[in-house]
Amino acid sequence: MTASAGKPCLRILGTRGVPAAHGGFETFAEYLARHLVSKGWRVIVYCQEDGEGPIFTDVWEGIERVRIPVSAGGPRGTIIFDWKATVHAARSKELCLTLGYNTAVFCTLLRVKGIPNVINMDGIEWKRQKWGTVAKFWFWANDWAGCWLGNHLVADNPGIKDHLLTRVGEKKITMIPYGADRLSSMPEEPVLALGLEPGRYWTVIARPEPENSILEIVSAFSRHPRGAKLAVLGKYEPERNAYHRAIMDAASDEVVFLGAIYDAPIVKALRFHSEGYIHGHQVGGTNPSLVEAMGAGNAIVAHGNKFNQWVAGESVAYFNCEEDLDHILGGLIGSVESIEKIKSVVACRYNKEFTWGVVLGEYEIMLQRFS
Repeated sequence: MTASAGKPCLRILGTRGVPAAHGGFETFAEYLARHLVSKGWRVIVYCQEDGEGPIFTDVWEGIERVRIPVSAGGPRGTIIFDWKATVHAARSKELCLTLGYNTAVFCTLLRVKGIPNVINMDGIEWKRQKWGTVAKFWFWANDWAGCWLGNHLVADNPGIKDHLLTRVGEKKITMIPYGADRLSSMPEEPVLALGLEPGRYWTVIARPEPENSILEIVSAFSRHPRGAKLAVLGKYEPERNAYHRAIMDAASDEVVFLGAIYDAPIVKALRFHSEGYIHGHQVGGTNPSLVEAMGAGNAIVAHGNKFNQWVAGESVAYFNCEEDLDHILGGLIGSVESIEKIKSVVACRYNKEFTWGVVLGEYEIMLQRFS
C-alpha cells in the first residue's frame, strides 16, 4: 500500500524502537528505516517507552515514531507493547514488517483486515535451553502462527529457510541475512580504559546462556596460559544464577569480565582491536554478533553448527566441544600467519554477503513487491 502523498510506506513492528539501543533487530530497524527514507519511503517505527500515558508520535531523522508507553517490565511488557503496536498498525492499510515471531498470533488482526505483513522469522527460539515448557510451547505455537499469518517470510540464514520449508512453500520465503558495519579504524582509548592491550585479546559477546557455549569457551581458554586476554561481555549475576557462577569459577586470571556494555562506539572499538572473536551460539540463524565481528575484521572461531558455517564460510576454525576449542586456540593464539589467513577469508565472505548496502538493497527489492 502507498501513503496518501504517493510515497511507498512501511510500518516496522517487533522492536523496542529507534535509535537502536537494545540489540540486533533494533540496529537493523534503524538502518533499514534510514535507508528507505533516503530512497523516498515514508517509514513508521513502533517504539516501546517505559512508563504510563497515551500513545504519542514524533519524528527522528526523518523516521516517524509511534511511541507506546508500557509500565510493565520484562516479557509481559513486551507482549503488551506488541499488542498495542499491532492494534495501532491495523488502523491503516499500509505494509507492515514484523521483526520476530514471538507474538505472531497478534498478526491475526492484520491478516483479517487484509493488511500486507512481511515477517522476519528470526531464529528457532523454542529450541533454546533457557526456556521452560510453557515458554517453549508459546514460541513453538507462534512460530507456526507466523508461518500461517505472514503474507511473506524472511529467513536470515539458509538453515532457517530449511526450517520454514517444513511449514510453507518456497515462494513464500526470501532469504536475506543480517548486515554489519565495516570497521576500518577505531580509537584505542576505550580499549585501554578497560585494561586491555589492542591486538592482545579475544572477545566473546553473547548472553551468558548454555546454548551460547560460554562455559565451554571460558573453560577451554582457561586450560592453559594463552599469553592473551579473553574479554567477555555480558551481564553476569553469579550470586543469582548457577550457570553464571560456573562460568566465573572456571575462568583463569586471563579472562576479563567486562559486564554488559551497550555503548556502541565502545563495543565497536573492542571488536576492532580484538585479535579474534569466539562465537559459541548453537541455535539460531545469522547472528548479529558474528556478522559484526566479521565486519570488524576479526579472526573467527565458531561453534560448528550449520548456521555459523554458512555465515563464516570455509577455512574458519570450528569447534564442537571444549576439547576442540582448546586445541584450536593452542594453534592460533600467537600465530600471526594462521590468524591473518582466517581474517582474509572472513573479509571476503563479509564483503560478498553482509555489507549493509547488499542487505538493505535486497530488503527494499523484496518490500517493493508488497508496497
